[in-house]
Amino acid sequence: MLGALGVAVVIIGGSVAAAYSPLFAVERITVVGATTLDASAVESALSDQVGTPLALVDSSEVKAALLAFPLIETYALEAKPPHDLTVRIVERTPIGVLRSDAGYTLVDAAGVALATTSDQPAGQPLLDIDGGIDSAAFESAGLVVRSLPADVRAALTGVTATTADDVTLTLSTGLTVVWGSSDDSPLKSATLAKTLVARPDASTIDVTSPEVAVVG
Repeated sequence: MLGALGVAVVIIGGSVAAAYSPLFAVERITVVGATTLDASAVESALSDQVGTPLALVDSSEVKAALLAFPLIETYALEAKPPHDLTVRIVERTPIGVLRSDAGYTLVDAAGVALATTSDQPAGQPLLDIDGGIDSAAFESAGLVVRSLPADVRAALTGVTATTADDVTLTLSTGLTVVWGSSDDSPLKSATLAKTLVARPDASTIDVTSPEVAVVG
C-alpha cells in the first residue's frame, strides 16, 4: 500500500565529516527505473533536497514527496559524492481495472489504485472479483495475472473470480481459460502455452489440473 514504500540509503565514499559538509551538497537528483512515470516530475518533487548535504538528506521528506506517485512500489536512495543523489524506483505493475460509478480504476496486485479514468484503458482487462480488493479471490487473481506469459497477458480482456480457487480468464480471441487457484501458476502457464499451439481452435482451456489440460 502507499504507506509501505521501501527505502534503502547508501552513502558511497568520503569521510563522515566531509559527508556533512556543504561541499558535498546535493546539486543533481537523478531518477532511475521510471518507465510509466515521468522521471522529471519525480525529480522536481524532490527538488527541496537540492542544497542539502548528502548525509543530511531527509528520508522522511523524500518518502512524503514520493507518496504523491502511487505507481512507485519501492525506492532506494543512493548518494554519490560530491553532488549526486540517485533515486532508484520500482514501479507497480497494473493487473487490470475495476469498474465503478467513478469510472475505471487501474489497480496493481496489492489493490493499490494507480489511476481512475472515464474510459477503460487500452490493454487493461476488466476485473470482476467477488469481495473486492481485500478478498482472497482478488489476491489469487492478482497472482495469476502476474504469472501469465507476455503474449497471454497482452490478449487478456477479463478476469473473474468468486473465490481464490476459481480464477477464470477471457482473451481477446474469445478463448476462456479456467485457471482455478494461483497454485502451480508457472506450470499452468507452460501447459496453457503448449495447448494453445496444439489446439488453436479451442474455445475453452481448463488448466486447473496443470498436468493435463481439458479442452473444449
